[in-house]
Amino acid sequence: MLVVETVDKLRTCLAEARAEGKDVGLVPTMGALHDGHASLVKRSVEENGVTVVSVFVNPTQFNDKGDLERYPRTLDADCHLLEGLGVDYVFAPSVEEVYPEPDTRVFDFSPLDKVMEGVYRPGHFNGVAQIVSKLFMYVEPDRAYFGEKDFQQLAIIREMVRQLGLDLEIIGCPIVREADGLALSSRNALLTPEQRTTALAISKSLFASVDFAKSHSLEETKQMVESAVADTEGLELEYYEIVNGTTLQTVHSWDEADYIVGCITVYCGKVRLIDNIRYK
Repeated sequence: MLVVETVDKLRTCLAEARAEGKDVGLVPTMGALHDGHASLVKRSVEENGVTVVSVFVNPTQFNDKGDLERYPRTLDADCHLLEGLGVDYVFAPSVEEVYPEPDTRVFDFSPLDKVMEGVYRPGHFNGVAQIVSKLFMYVEPDRAYFGEKDFQQLAIIREMVRQLGLDLEIIGCPIVREADGLALSSRNALLTPEQRTTALAISKSLFASVDFAKSHSLEETKQMVESAVADTEGLELEYYEIVNGTTLQTVHSWDEADYIVGCITVYCGKVRLIDNIRYK
């Protein structure tokens, strides 16, 4: 496995792989890797001749400077994990390498980016589109792998690929959870042991709501989840929306769409956690 820090070096390496007829898989990450990332990497290694994993904490997608500063950075441990998974290249550039000058591009993914995270983190998805489109230009992958935990992000990346007319396959991979149900997240490392226990109420309420929904209205189900989180000391609900899984727009009854997903964001102390659950 080779750790590459410049775009030119990365392109040289990948040109050699393509000359040998190998497909290229890309797994974009911000590091602090866990088993959720590992599941994406394993799939890429299985499906492609060469796998590139990017490790870059992208400043343009953080609208909270404190959140950017707190985000865990564990490159040495990340590389150790990735080497054991059979990764060929780790792309770990500096901010200056990725943004030699400010990226002034403005994307419009309306209405996908005007709800949920788009409301509470203005500019976030524009930053995501900036970095992911750059990675796609650098790597020119045949396939790119993203986790379904970032459900809205996955929908927006698919829309970006459509808008830009890129020739690659976006592959969404299922949420990976701890044995007790907590969705794996790099941010979990920022939780104290007590907060880690408290955060379990998020996934528990989502799991319980699936059975609850079978005999209750959508609005009752939404209220059930919101109340479960609100009643848990140490958690603060930012939003819980039940949406059309394709358009991300709010639905108001179970028969309004064939694909319905509940998306939640909760603060546990200062740590912002997201999760989602599929209803149909």
